[in-house]
Amino acid sequence: MHDFILAKEIADKVLEVARENKLEKISQVVLELGSVSLAHDEFEEHTEDISVDNLKFGLEEILKQSGFDNIDFKITKVEGDNWKLVSMA
Repeated sequence: MHDFILAKEIADKVLEVARENKLEKISQVVLELGSVSLAHDEFEEHTEDISVDNLKFGLEEILKQSGFDNIDFKITKVEGDNWKLVSMA
């Protein structure tokens, strides 16, 4: 469930960038993913390891509903406690 919540947060950012840049198609999204604190309260016990496969599935489903499909998601696990949208093409 937490993977899908994070997918929604990331998809919202992807859609925002797509709108700002007037993109009609997205072929690739590159993300860096650290340990994500879903409660955003900075308590270490609320940090959860997110499944990359589940995250990709959630992103695909959410973005498909917005008209963006067949996106190649490159997600790299990194040190840190957040996620970063590295690039979109």
